[in-house]
Amino acid sequence: MRQISKITIVFALAFLGMSTKADHGDNGKYFEISKNIEIFTNIYKEINTYYVDDLDPAKLMRTGVDAIMQSLDPYTNYISESEIEGFRYITEGKYNGIGAVIKKIGDYVTITEPYDDCPAQKAGLKAGDIIKAIDEKPTKGKTPDQITEFLKGFPGTEVELTIERPGNSSEMKVMLTRDEVKVPNVPYFSMVSDDIGYITLTTFTRDAGKNVGDALKDLKEKNPNLKGVIFDLRGNGGGLLTEAVNVSNVFIPRGEMVVSTKGKVIDWDRSFKTRNAPIDKEIPLAVLIDNGSASASEIVCGVIQDLDRGVLIGQRSYGKGLVQNTRDVGYNSRVKLTTAKYYIPSGRCIQGVSYEDGEPVDIPDSERAAFETRNGRKVLDGGGVKPDLALEKGSDASIVKSLLKEHIIFNYVTGYTLKHKEIKSIKEFEFTEFDNFVSYLSSNDFKYETKSEKVMNQLIKKAEEEKLLTSLEADINSMKAKIKKDKEKGLMNYKEAIINEIEKEIVKRYYFQKGKIQIGLKNDQEIKDAIDILRDKEKYNKLLSSK
Repeated sequence: MRQISKITIVFALAFLGMSTKADHGDNGKYFEISKNIEIFTNIYKEINTYYVDDLDPAKLMRTGVDAIMQSLDPYTNYISESEIEGFRYITEGKYNGIGAVIKKIGDYVTITEPYDDCPAQKAGLKAGDIIKAIDEKPTKGKTPDQITEFLKGFPGTEVELTIERPGNSSEMKVMLTRDEVKVPNVPYFSMVSDDIGYITLTTFTRDAGKNVGDALKDLKEKNPNLKGVIFDLRGNGGGLLTEAVNVSNVFIPRGEMVVSTKGKVIDWDRSFKTRNAPIDKEIPLAVLIDNGSASASEIVCGVIQDLDRGVLIGQRSYGKGLVQNTRDVGYNSRVKLTTAKYYIPSGRCIQGVSYEDGEPVDIPDSERAAFETRNGRKVLDGGGVKPDLALEKGSDASIVKSLLKEHIIFNYVTGYTLKHKEIKSIKEFEFTEFDNFVSYLSSNDFKYETKSEKVMNQLIKKAEEEKLLTSLEADINSMKAKIKKDKEKGLMNYKEAIINEIEKEIVKRYYFQKGKIQIGLKNDQEIKDAIDILRDKEKYNKLLSSK
């Protein structure tokens, strides 16, 4: 172990050779690094040698590593050898496995979405199937990550699942042959009206720019009357920085600055410009964003806004202006760490400055610095990109979120599919059994907590602590009664949004991801608003002009 300590000291001192923005003459910091690394290895040695119980050295070290990562931002983490397949999916959009989305519902992990034409779907697995065992090893209590490790493997290898299927009285065994699973980053593009096209990008994996460009080319070639394009980045959590540049290049000219990165190591600072001719730099463009649009998505929508190339519609984006790089740390493991912040053409950085429970804290506009777009429009830094046309999102309502989070809609649709072996085409399908869904909620004793209730419960707790509960009791009871009344109306107030989520879940069961996107577009108010803006040249230009 003393040998390890010497090696770690040498490793720490190696940092002295790196060009950073710190004072190169100050070696005190590097002495502290080497000293504390030696202390860490000595503690590890003593615990491993003398602790009363036998320990798993790898597990012990992973606990320490995870604690280090948790003290940093949410995007810096350690990727062990067993997790490399998941990292490959994030960067390449493919992995080796069975091709299905899984979630824990109750005590077991359940298949929530088998991908079309992948091993799970080919073997007959369906959404709603509960995984009771893998190769005869029970899975009760296992997490989705633990189950994923069992399901991934080299193409051609086999894995046996014991499945409990709703509606079946007995369990069934299914043998699957693993294969390379490729998840398309542009799962759907089409015309959403006679003259407006639509392209959705779900992740910035390899070839994202090429695939978006090919989709736009196809729309232009097949629709000579194309007058505008809706580019959907809602829920897109980002991916490769280089692909953010390539995607931007589809719509903006060669030689435009897209993003620059600045961090501690001067040698790693970079500026990224577009390098190719655009597919179309003139066609009116509406970019849809929401609070799930993050990182590379925010680079693209921020560039579109800063250059006044198109109109942003929806909700403020997530607020992740940090760049991660992966470093090899040996034994086929890597550490993914934040190395820089990125800055878009106006000079602003959109990073949220603080986090709660791993989520960025909303920053008021009054605390955000102002910058200008190319046309002189005022834009703000910090805490995400603010859309040019802000819209309320119906699915953000507490009741809709609860129905999704608690898998109520998922479980209801599983029962629905048992009664409906097939449904109409996507264009014709409509969910008309809302009363039945309401009865389902009642029979399953569905309850949810609104934001108002959360605040009120905090108030009650604080009032108890300060001995004020008795004097506030009448006011609190009045608030409770009003909230209860509003909750009773909640189902009907958000009926349209709930039906939209039910329809998407139903259609996904029969027509997979592409079908879910198509049915969602039919009921999507943001799509309708985007079409209206792209058709209204005066309103479109006004949104992009300086005020």
